This record gives sequence, C-alpha cells and structure tokens, in this order.
Amino acid sequence: KMEAVSVQSCGRSGGIVLTDNWPGYSLDLFCYPAHYSGDLDCVFIPHGMIMDRTERLARNIMDELGDNDIVVLCVLKGGYQFCADLVDRIKALSHNSQRSIPMRVHFIRLKSYLNDCSTEDLHIVGAEDLSFLAGKNVLIVEAIVGTGKTMKALLEHVQAFRPQMIKVAALLVKRVSNTWAYLPDYVGFEIPDRFVVGYALDYNEYFRDLNHICAISEAAKMKYKI
Repeated sequence: KMEAVSVQSCGRSGGIVLTDNWPGYSLDLFCYPAHYSGDLDCVFIPHGMIMDRTERLARNIMDELGDNDIVVLCVLKGGYQFCADLVDRIKALSHNSQRSIPMRVHFIRLKSYLNDCSTEDLHIVGAEDLSFLAGKNVLIVEAIVGTGKTMKALLEHVQAFRPQMIKVAALLVKRVSNTWAYLPDYVGFEIPDRFVVGYALDYNEYFRDLNHICAISEAAKMKYKI
C-alpha cells in the first residue's frame, strides 16, 4: 500500500509524498516497451497519476497567476513532456474560464549529469540572452529537482535579466540531505532519492519513450553506462 500525504511548506504545496519504503507497482500491471525488458525494477508513478497531478498543478497555477502574461521557460530535455502537458492543461482551463493566462514558451537546456551522478559542470544552453524576460512573469518548468544546486544556478541566471516575477513548477522533487535543498513553488510529487526514468526523463538518452516514471535496474545502469 502506498503511503501518500499532502504537505505544505511556506504556503506552497510539497506535492504527493512517496515514502522512502515505497516499493512501486509491479511491471506486470502495466504496458511498457518490450525493448526495456529487464531494465526496470518497478513502475514508480503511473502515467495516469502523472496526468491527474499535472491537471491539479495547472489549476493551482491558474488560481495564482490567472490574468498575468507568462513566459514559460521549459528546461530540456527531461522537462519537455511535463511542460507540454502542463501548458496544454493551462490552455484548456483558460479556454473554459473567465480568467486566462496568455503564454509564450521558450526552451533552454541544462546538463549536469554523467550516468546517474550529478556533476559540478553545469551547462545552460539557449539562455545566453534572456533580455526579453525583463519585466515579465516567468514560469520555469522542470521535470525533476534533486539537490537544488542546478535550479538555484538557473534562478540566479534568470534573475540577472530582471523579470517581474519567477515561479518554478517541478513534477518531481527528490528528498536529499544537503545544504542545496530547494522547494519549487509548484510540486507534483516528492520522491525518495532514487534514480528514475521515463516520461522524458532519461539515463544517457535512453528511457525517454516510457510513459510511466520507473525505477531503473542496476543491470540497466551498467548496460547503458558511458
């Protein structure tokens, strides 16, 4: 049985909490690409649950940011699916509400992982000149926040272009114990410190084609290691 609770921190939702002993769902209960047979331990978060939680986040964003023009900064590559689904749901809510959020979407890419380890070497691509953000309301959309070090570096970079407001939406936040801990404004799920793939999250460019978020097996880490 999954233990999941809603938590609040500084007036912001910490999302659905998956406890450290959460075993995930058996792979036999779901469909997934046959070419990943033996590469996965379990389905950590099913696709349907991701979509329901994304809709709730879209409603939260509408409630707080409705009637504001927003520039969405989609963090590639892992964030593209979450960003696309989140923007689609915000648009659907806007079409059926007296409140609406005019949105522009800009793409940037961050790279700080080698295999399953975060490195000190952070690359930001597509964010060299963000002068168009001056005076704008910015929503950064990221798939996963771990130590928070990468996100803090990105926030400092974006703040240098003097936007009016910055909010961060992350589908996943990992529980890690260090001084870099960071809580986004909108969180889908809080998860244990495990390496997960799927729903555009990768391991060395593999597993982006999984619909579910899954725990990768140790054998797969060796199989796809570079």
